[in-house]
Amino acid sequence: MKILTIVIAIFAIVAMSAGLSLATNGDNLIGVGPTSRAMGGVGVASPQDSISAIFANPAAMCFGAYCPGSEATFAGTYFNPTADSKADFSNMGQGVGESDSQMDPFVVPAIGISTPLTSRLRFGVGAYGVSGMGVNYKEEDPQYQNMYTKLEVMKFAPNLAYLVTPDFSVGASLSVSYQNLDLGTGGAHGYAYGAQLGALYHLNILNFGVSYTTPQKVTHENVFDFNGDGDFDDLDLEAPQTLALGVSVEPNDSLLVEFDTKWINWSDADGYEDFDWDDQWVFAVGAQYKLTQAFALRIGYNYSKNPVNEHNGFNPMGTTNLQGTDVPTMNYEFFRIVGFPAIIEHHLTLGAGYKFTGNMAVNISYMHGFEETIKETSAADMATLESSLKEDSVSVGFTVQF
Repeated sequence: MKILTIVIAIFAIVAMSAGLSLATNGDNLIGVGPTSRAMGGVGVASPQDSISAIFANPAAMCFGAYCPGSEATFAGTYFNPTADSKADFSNMGQGVGESDSQMDPFVVPAIGISTPLTSRLRFGVGAYGVSGMGVNYKEEDPQYQNMYTKLEVMKFAPNLAYLVTPDFSVGASLSVSYQNLDLGTGGAHGYAYGAQLGALYHLNILNFGVSYTTPQKVTHENVFDFNGDGDFDDLDLEAPQTLALGVSVEPNDSLLVEFDTKWINWSDADGYEDFDWDDQWVFAVGAQYKLTQAFALRIGYNYSKNPVNEHNGFNPMGTTNLQGTDVPTMNYEFFRIVGFPAIIEHHLTLGAGYKFTGNMAVNISYMHGFEETIKETSAADMATLESSLKEDSVSVGFTVQF
């Protein structure tokens, strides 16, 4: 209980102070913790630490290096997104704006703990940043009108996993998500509740995993004056339902290869549906090779098609209904393309881990999200909006088994 109290306290501090800018699979992290992030975000079938298991598949706590004892993982990610954009209103008599986002890099903490309750039942708890994004064009080109966006989503997830047979486990977690949205006029936050269900089957050298996460919606009250009438409007944002499948193969004690696929239902999620996001299929592959029992190398690749649709030919003088509010279409499109450029598709990841004598290990990973660009032009070429984004991050984690 003492450990759980510490975790809850740390989560409260994290939720109040951590900033995120993590546009990866849409605005979701590809994975949590350095081992998963080093392997392209995989972990549904064979997570390599407690934090990856809690995030990717709650049933996976019954299999892994952290069994049959207890494990605590403490990690942090230094995330550095680079966004720039161009807004050409010259055919409307307003000139051309071109600028780089001034959003600072962020440090995002994560915690995961797993421990046995009985020989078949395990308890875990995780607290981590799970999604978010943002840009900062304040005090930049006047064409941007101080555009600023920052979405933060933290999750606290207690977890139970049960070993039905020696080769089959099921698990579930009840999660509390903290969401904060700041559109330049101060943050509007709220909480959402949901669940994650999972199962894992072990067959000789193969593992098969499946996980489903329910949607979680927060209403951000009085977050922004979208239509310019002087009254601040609400905005619903819903973390979408997600289905993940994974298969891994471990032909020997040295080599592990895993392939995961994930469906993210953006098109039916409040907020993302309103901003015309498509569903995403995510494909991730990762490998781990142990040079010795203590030293492991990891590599991975993650792909997910940009979910943000282009609206070429939009009417810059019209209005668009946004959750019951008629918003000038130009403002709506500017917000979609410049304010929320969640467009990264290709990610390359690398990492390594070293286990010290005894029960301690350190893991590190590097992720590069290759630059992508989105561009759309209005009817009669009156306005052109364009954004580019690339990402780099380094994650470090310490694991203690006891």
